[in-house]
Amino acid sequence: MRGLRARLVVVFVALAGLSALTAAGLVYKQARDLMLTRTEWSVVNEFRLRVSTLTENMQHPPGRAALQQLANGVAPAFLDATGAAVYGDSGLVVSGDAAAALTPHLRRRVAAERRLVYQRVVRDGDPYLVVGTPVLLRREGTPSGVEVYLVSSLHPEAADQEALVAAARNGVLPVLLLAVLFALVAAGGVLRPVRDLDRAARRLGAGELDTRLKVTGRDELARLVKTFNATAEALETNVSMARRFVADVSHELRTPLASILAMAEVIEEESARLDGDLPEAARLLNLEAGRLVKLVEDLMEISRFDAGAVGLVVDDVDVAQAVAASLRTRGWTSDVEVDIEPGVRVRLDPRRFDVVMANLVGNALRHGAKPVTVTSRPADDVVVIEVADKGPGVDPDLLPRVFDRFSKADAARTRSDGSGLGLAIALENARLHGGTIEVVNRPEGGALFRLTLPREPR
Repeated sequence: MRGLRARLVVVFVALAGLSALTAAGLVYKQARDLMLTRTEWSVVNEFRLRVSTLTENMQHPPGRAALQQLANGVAPAFLDATGAAVYGDSGLVVSGDAAAALTPHLRRRVAAERRLVYQRVVRDGDPYLVVGTPVLLRREGTPSGVEVYLVSSLHPEAADQEALVAAARNGVLPVLLLAVLFALVAAGGVLRPVRDLDRAARRLGAGELDTRLKVTGRDELARLVKTFNATAEALETNVSMARRFVADVSHELRTPLASILAMAEVIEEESARLDGDLPEAARLLNLEAGRLVKLVEDLMEISRFDAGAVGLVVDDVDVAQAVAASLRTRGWTSDVEVDIEPGVRVRLDPRRFDVVMANLVGNALRHGAKPVTVTSRPADDVVVIEVADKGPGVDPDLLPRVFDRFSKADAARTRSDGSGLGLAIALENARLHGGTIEVVNRPEGGALFRLTLPREPR
């Protein structure tokens, strides 16, 4: 239960369940007490009235027949009730089965307190209300020695209480189900801004720097959204300034570097006439000038992608011919084994496809080991081109960021002569066509770059 939504639902349902149980318990207790109190008062008042009526003309001391009549007289007024009467030491006179429910404690209270008393008892699992009262002489107001008792069953009330419990129990489940539903809806409403923030943060991390969220309300989440928007705006501004700086610097360096490269080439051509270490210095100067020019060109290309100033000039291209032309232009034909079925045609930008292949094959030749192979396997709506080598492969720590800008693996491979932008540019060109590039290390050794392009740009 790691999700915030699940935790909110569980807490909400737990609180709702506790509240429902508490409310049901309180309602049950109030209803039970009210029911018992009403029954007790009804029984007690009726008992008092009947005792008063039956003893009004009773002879004193009463005989056994009078006591039996008194015991029978207090009982018929009540459903499932039994009466009992006793006078002094004459013994208990019972109508029905009341003796078992009369407790010694109650009889002592009736004798000692000289007033009507009652209590609830349980016999054989069934509840009863037991009422007892002494009979007072009317003129003297003194005890006559006669005691009258009534045992009334509370089974109907117990059944009503069980019905209350069942109703409360059956009512809790729908309440919990409603609580779950309400909790899901409420949690969804609470977490919707959080999910929006999560998606926006992912888009921002993926490079969509113009990502913003609509601010609604004035609560903590609204302030969080405002903070996110401000952060995204500041990030977009800073990145835009950095990109403009790189583009401006690259543009300003392009012309003088072209001149430096031209002069370096002239110096290298004339280096044979120089003495000592000067020829090697001239060669290194020309090499480094070329690398610097290539770096500036790659920076300018990346800047155009960042600015959205790139587009496709699409043509119907034979994949096998396009790959062969790219290798032939760079003199790599003898270094690369090509296995591509001829006649596979794709709609793409030939110049940008050439850039992708040059970067992938060039990367394999620089960092891998021969043989470098280029194979293709067309599918229904895509073409897959794989470039593989027999080198040490890509460092596993580098695999997730091998297409990042200025990403290099000098420790895992031989020294890089590239700018660190080639694979990033290749991936941008593939995405421009609606495709992608993936890299894996082969079990038999070496890296495999897989270029997937749709037959029609998307």
